[in-house]
Amino acid sequence: MEYREYGNSGLKVSVVGFGAGQIGNNSQSEKEIEILLNHVLDSGINLIDSARSYGLSEERIGKYLSHRRDEFFISTKIGYGIKGVSDWSSDAIAKGVEEALKKYRTDRLDFVHLHSCPIETLLRGEVANALGRMVEQGKVKVAGYSGENEALKYAVASGKFSGVQTSVNIFDQQDIDATLLDAKKNGLGVIAKRPTGNAPWRFNVKPTGHYCEEYWMRMKRMNLQINMDWQEAALRFSAYTGGVTSIITGTTNLKHLDENIKLVSQGKLPADIYNEIRNSFKFNDNNWRGQI
Repeated sequence: MEYREYGNSGLKVSVVGFGAGQIGNNSQSEKEIEILLNHVLDSGINLIDSARSYGLSEERIGKYLSHRRDEFFISTKIGYGIKGVSDWSSDAIAKGVEEALKKYRTDRLDFVHLHSCPIETLLRGEVANALGRMVEQGKVKVAGYSGENEALKYAVASGKFSGVQTSVNIFDQQDIDATLLDAKKNGLGVIAKRPTGNAPWRFNVKPTGHYCEEYWMRMKRMNLQINMDWQEAALRFSAYTGGVTSIITGTTNLKHLDENIKLVSQGKLPADIYNEIRNSFKFNDNNWRGQI
């Protein structure tokens, strides 16, 4: 496993992180979740990403990994869903942090992101300042923003955040040339979500209800002819795109997790394949905005 400096934070995170969205439902037993989460850490992953909207995910991470708290970094996302409190308010941030601390059974959170917060809200400054106060109080180590497009650009340039989380994959490259480079220049860590673009190559016809319809249409438009397995190409593309610190992959299958780590460990894509992917996106780009 490769480990990288997360911006100027002084923290080093695994290039492959674990996206814990899929462990939030009841499709697996508690014992299976316990085995999976401990295997994540045993594999060398030290970054686990969740959110307050991911069902039972946060509680399960706390339940099964709190005894190994010093072995991994918690990345979570807040800003909404607090009973009796308006979304995207100072109270939503403060209480969101407090609730997360209890769910994870910990005294600090490592990376806390404003979860797809609208740019209009960011511009008012209230929620960013509230998250900053959580950092000052020692409850949060790194204040971050999770999102795309104009809001992401603002977050990177604002000086109010030390990290961001955004979609980076073969079919979502809009922010690579400018925003990711600015993030690196400004000392921000970057967590790349959806590194496989939700695997649109699984479908022969346009899918519905799989949250990859847009990526499927882009894949067809790009018509890439690369002599490599799609999963491998996608993971290596995202993990070794400039500015990316870590990619988060979600699975409930131990074998798939190990395979993903092995694929990423092969390093950068050959230059001809990487350049073909980049050039095809640019040539076919029809105002393809980042997917939230």
